[in-house]
Amino acid sequence: MKISADIVQPLLDWYDQNKRDLPWRGSGDAYRIWVSEIMLQQTRAGAVKEYYRRFLDALPNVGALASADETELLKLWEGLGYYNRVRNMQKAAQVVTEEYEGSLPGEYELLLKLPGIGEYTAGAIVSIAFDKPCPAVDGNVLRILARLMADDSDIGDMTTRKAYREALCRVIPGDRPGDFNQALMDLGAMVCLPAGAPRCEECPWTKFCRARRRGQTDRYPCKKPKAARRIEHKTVLLIRDHRHTVIRKRPGRGLLAGMYEYPTLDGWLKRKEILSFVGELGLSPLKVSAAGEAVHIFTHKEWHMKGYLVRIEDTLESREMKNGGLLPPGYELILPEEIDDKYPLPSAFKAFRSQLG
Repeated sequence: MKISADIVQPLLDWYDQNKRDLPWRGSGDAYRIWVSEIMLQQTRAGAVKEYYRRFLDALPNVGALASADETELLKLWEGLGYYNRVRNMQKAAQVVTEEYEGSLPGEYELLLKLPGIGEYTAGAIVSIAFDKPCPAVDGNVLRILARLMADDSDIGDMTTRKAYREALCRVIPGDRPGDFNQALMDLGAMVCLPAGAPRCEECPWTKFCRARRRGQTDRYPCKKPKAARRIEHKTVLLIRDHRHTVIRKRPGRGLLAGMYEYPTLDGWLKRKEILSFVGELGLSPLKVSAAGEAVHIFTHKEWHMKGYLVRIEDTLESREMKNGGLLPPGYELILPEEIDDKYPLPSAFKAFRSQLG
């Protein structure tokens, strides 16, 4: 595959006039660029901005990330989803602290050895922070190039990704590699859109784009359809007395590992089963009422949830009671508003928050 070097200067000229104002730009700090790139995976730039500022305020450098408490770390990431991203970031930060004196290495191959850093992120870091001519190829870039070339190769195939990366290696400018990669990112976000018609009249590649010339921009990119997501039924219990509510910490491995949740059980339970479960916690249920339904979509599965508000006897007068063994290990008794400040709660459960007042 060959990409013409003629596309480079028009793209850079367009970028100079139209680039997005993003808080992580204008900095050559590899740590900040790394944080932004990990956050931007699976997440829109507009949604990332406030998370990025908050994260950097709390954890301003590699050392701070390496030593952060897990609950604090997950709380800072709450709402971004794909929580393994931040766990891998912390693992990588610990390696960088031990092996590279707290500074991210500037070599592509060394970055690839760090947990959670793949080809795209490594390319972004070395090109933007270290000014080295290395492409950063993600889904946005693949979409743009597939339309540019009118290429019907499957962009989900690693062979296609490799071919485009090699083609970009031959044209990426040595004097502005970071700007080139960011220009591709902006072109995909602002002009060559993933949903809806691309804004071809605003594109710097109008005269180069084969898909536009053929009137087939809606045909590209080509990708095999994803397998249908598995549907799982869940029962979410909002257990509370007159002041407190019960939460529990999820296991340290697997989906939403280490996060907190309202007790969530497999299947759609009947009221008798709910009462039995609450009784096994050592609590005395008084009333069970429906608390709404919600659907949360993960990458490979969907949770179809039914919520129930379970009122219990007012025996939970103080939080210290839990230390006397009132609740099983992993369960905590908290004030509902504490979730806002301390406990990382996945967005899957946000639909039920209002039921707790």
